[in-house]
Amino acid sequence: MLHPVALLTAEETRNADAAAITGSTSGETLMENAGRAIVDLITQEYKPCKALVVCGTGNNGGDGFVTARLLKERGWDVALVNVGNIEDIKGDAKAAKDKWNMAGGATLTFHKEMLREAQLVVDAMFGTGLARDIEGAAKDAIVAINDSKVPVVSIDVPSGINTDTGAIMGVAIRASNTVTFVRPKPGHVLLPGKAHTGQLHVYDIGISGDKVKPKLFLNAPALWKHLMPFPNPDSNKYSRGHTVIFGGGMTSTGASRLAAMAALRVGSGLVSVASSQDALPIYAMTLTAVMTKLADSTAQLAALLEDKRISAVLIGPGAGLSDKTRDYTLQILNSKKACVVDADALSIFQSNTKPLFDAISAPTVLTPHEGEFERLFATKGVKTERAKDAAKQSGAVIVLKGNDTVIAAPDGRVSINANAPVWLATAGSGDVLAGIITGLMGQGMPAYEAACAGTWIQGEVANRFGPGLIAEDLHTTMPATLKSLYDA
Repeated sequence: MLHPVALLTAEETRNADAAAITGSTSGETLMENAGRAIVDLITQEYKPCKALVVCGTGNNGGDGFVTARLLKERGWDVALVNVGNIEDIKGDAKAAKDKWNMAGGATLTFHKEMLREAQLVVDAMFGTGLARDIEGAAKDAIVAINDSKVPVVSIDVPSGINTDTGAIMGVAIRASNTVTFVRPKPGHVLLPGKAHTGQLHVYDIGISGDKVKPKLFLNAPALWKHLMPFPNPDSNKYSRGHTVIFGGGMTSTGASRLAAMAALRVGSGLVSVASSQDALPIYAMTLTAVMTKLADSTAQLAALLEDKRISAVLIGPGAGLSDKTRDYTLQILNSKKACVVDADALSIFQSNTKPLFDAISAPTVLTPHEGEFERLFATKGVKTERAKDAAKQSGAVIVLKGNDTVIAAPDGRVSINANAPVWLATAGSGDVLAGIITGLMGQGMPAYEAACAGTWIQGEVANRFGPGLIAEDLHTTMPATLKSLYDA
C-alpha cells in the first residue's frame, strides 16, 4: 500500500498512472473519475455561476473537458477555451474533447475579455508533466487570470508550478483551490508553489500507487506518532529524561528560557538551564519548574556532562558568537549525548565546518534557517535536495526551517512540513522549536522522528492559537495539541 503521507514526484505520478492503466482501469476512465472529483469539489465550494474552463492540449486539458461537460450537465453556465493548438490534443484527452462536443459544447479561443463575465475559472492548462517555462498564449492567459482576481480551481497543480520543486516556470496561476489525485505533490508544499496552491484537496480516482516507492513524505503524525514518548503508569520524572539547555549571558536569557519551557512542556521529566555565573540569578528567578546549573568553564561543563542522567542537550539559543560557544558545542558533541545545535552554535562554525561535522557521532539535529544554512553548506538547488545533501555531509538530521521546513536524515529520509501558519514568523519561535525537539530526544525519541514531530507540533500549536501569537504562547498552548495526539 502506498504510504498515506507520501508525496509523489512527476515521475512517480506517471508511473502510478501507467500501472493503473496497465491493470484494469483505462486512461479514459481515470479522466472521467478525475472530472467527477473536480466537479464534486467545485459544487461543494461554489454556488452555480458562470464558469470558464481553460484547457491545454495534454491530459490536464482532458480533465478540463470532462469537468466542463459534467458542470454543464448539472446546469452550470460553462464556457471552455483552449490555449494551445487544438490539433495537438490526442488520445484520452481527444476522447474527452469529443464527448464535450457531442454534449453541445464549443471550444473557444481565450481572450481576456471573457474574464469580465466569469465568476469561476477552472485551470486545466498544464499538469504534473510541465518541464519548461510557459510562453505565448498560455502565459498571456495566466497573467490575465491572475490580474482578474476571479477565483481559480486548478487541476493537479496550478499551471506554471513545477511539480517536484514548487518553482515558478516563468509564470504561474494563483489558485484558490487545487484538486489533485492519489497523493499531494512536492510542489504543493514547497515555496513558492505552496503559496500558489490555495486550499489543497486530494481525491482517490482509482490509482493505487502500490508499485511506487516514494522518496519524499509530508510531515504528519503517520510518520512518527508510533515513536512518541507518551508516559505510562510506570513513568516518573527520572524515566522521562533530563534535558539540559545551555543558556545565554545575562543580556540574552530569553531564548534559552523559551527553549527550556518548551522542553519541559513536551514531556521531559527534568529540564535544567546551564549558564555562566552572572546569568544564573536571572534564570533562577524567572524559571520555577526548570532547574539551574553552573557551567562557567570547560571544566564545569565536563563535570556536568558526566552526569549519566542527562539524556539530551541543546546549545545555541542566545549563546553568542564566541570562542566559548564553539568550544562548548564541540565538548557537548564529544560527550556522545543526544544534541540539538541551533542559532549561534551553528553560525560560529561558518569559517570552518570540519570540527563541527567531525564531532557529530551521537544522535544530533541541526536547526538552521536559510541564512545559517548558507553559512555552513555550499549545496545549491531544490530545498529538499539541499537538506538531504547537508544531512549526508554533516551526519546530523537537518531541519531547514521556513514556511516549508524540510527535515532530512543522513540515511536519505526526507519530509516536508506543511502545517506552519504565518503566525510563526515571530521572534523566538525557532528557540521554542529547538526546545521541543531536544525535549523529545531527551525522552528517547530518535533524532529524525523527534525533529519531524517537533516541527509538526509547533505548527499545530500555532494553528490552534491563530493571530496574535508570540513565542511565549507556544509552550502554554501546547497541551491541547499533545492531548489530541495522545487521544487519537
